[in-house]
Amino acid sequence: MFNKIKAIQELKTQANQIKKVLAEEKIEGSGNWGKIKITMDGNQEVLSVEIADEIIGDKSKLESGIKEAVNDTIKKAQRVMAQKMSQMGGIDLPGLK
Repeated sequence: MFNKIKAIQELKTQANQIKKVLAEEKIEGSGNWGKIKITMDGNQEVLSVEIADEIIGDKSKLESGIKEAVNDTIKKAQRVMAQKMSQMGGIDLPGLK
């Protein structure tokens, strides 16, 4: 029982370390041929959104571009997360490479 508690505490410590490392990562994704850029940290928190002036008035381009940029950035962040977790703890997450 003590070993299980110790293992859980170690996992919690390791998870906190990974979260701190991921918070320092900056991942950029884009949509609409680079006219929309989103920056996230490795924990998938949005840090910034940039939109080119030329598409501000086009609602459909704006909507599809934001969707594309968010999805692109999330995929990149997931890859970074999987790499960092693998490096730090030998954790292999299928589908995130």
